Order: sequence, then structure tokens, then C-alpha cells
Amino acid sequence: QVQLVESGGGWVQPGGSLRLSCAASGSIFRIYGMGWYRQAPGKQRELVATITRGGSTKYADSVKGRFTISRDNAKNTVYLQMNSLKFEDTAVYSCNADRILLMDDRSLEVWGQGTLVTVSS
Repeated sequence: QVQLVESGGGWVQPGGSLRLSCAASGSIFRIYGMGWYRQAPGKQRELVATITRGGSTKYADSVKGRFTISRDNAKNTVYLQMNSLKFEDTAVYSCNADRILLMDDRSLEVWGQGTLVTVSS
């Protein structure tokens, strides 16, 4: 059983900051690409940021310059530092591992359950 568990969501005022974490657990040999996605009420899920195992990153235009994705391969953990938060950043944020290589040579794509971020005054 492989799981991704997010933490760090919550309520924050506009202009504030939050740091999300997503830790993978299970019989993991290696994790390749990881990313954060979000889904606001009544909207489709959208990509926020991705990071390769080597550290190459991509961001949605709406978060460039405000959000930073990083990872710790030794801890099988990905982070999302969110600064200068706006009302429109309110959403459920989910992490994704696009390919997890398990100890038994199987590969899986895994999603976390999500953590709610609410930006409100």
C-alpha cells in the first residue's frame, strides 16, 4: 500500500503564506515526477506546479512568482510554499506522484486525498 498524505492546509488572510507538505509512504523504491494540483468549488482540477526527480519545475501562470515547489527525495516528500495568497487561490490542493516505482518492480500513479486552503478576510 502506497499513500500520499498532505498537510499544512488551513485558513489564511489575503497576502499571507502557507506551506503544504506531501509525504509518500509504503514500499517505495523511487518516486519520479511529483506535483500539486488544486480544485476550486465548481471548477475543474488544475495543475499548480510540478517537479521532476532532478528538480526541474513548472508552474501555472497564475502562481508564478508566488508559489515554490520543492522536494526532498530522501524523505519522499514534496512541498509547496505559497506566498502572497489571493482569494482565488482558495481550493482543495492535492499532490500527485506520476510514477512510483515499488520494491516489487510495479509502478503506480498515486494521488493524495487533498488539503483545503481557504484565503479569506
